[in-house]
Amino acid sequence: MPDRLAQLLGVLSLAAADRFRSAIEDSLGRGGAHSAALVHLSAHPDASVQALADVLRVSQPAAVKIADRLGADGLVERRIGADRRVRTLSLTANGRRAADEVLSRREAALDELLSVLQPAEREALEPLLERLVAALADDRPGALTVCRLCDRTACGCNAAACPLQHTTA
Repeated sequence: MPDRLAQLLGVLSLAAADRFRSAIEDSLGRGGAHSAALVHLSAHPDASVQALADVLRVSQPAAVKIADRLGADGLVERRIGADRRVRTLSLTANGRRAADEVLSRREAALDELLSVLQPAEREALEPLLERLVAALADDRPGALTVCRLCDRTACGCNAAACPLQHTTA
């Protein structure tokens, strides 16, 4: 017999993903991993193309294409890295604004889903979601992939409150 809880979670997960994907792709005008690349580079400036590929779970050539498109849109610029052999990726001022817009639209789409809950229900749901998120990754690369579209200011990822803090040890 199918597990009703798992089915409900699956439906909610897919609906949430569809809603925020639509919202963020509309803000950027590009689909795929472009939005996640901007958000990741906002949190981790001067990442290499290979580091971006790892986070996005795409090939290195695919990450180059993403960086090229974002560069052509004036959102990302390449810089010479510390060892001068590696080019790093950084957001331009327009790129930072675009990343902020992606996060804003993502938040609005997810807040709309949560709007049916009363404040006490939201408060009760939060620790359960924290436990589920904490189990999504065991290491830092996994956490970076899971959080590639996270608003770091909202979840406390710069503090001990991050559900994936255990991956930094």
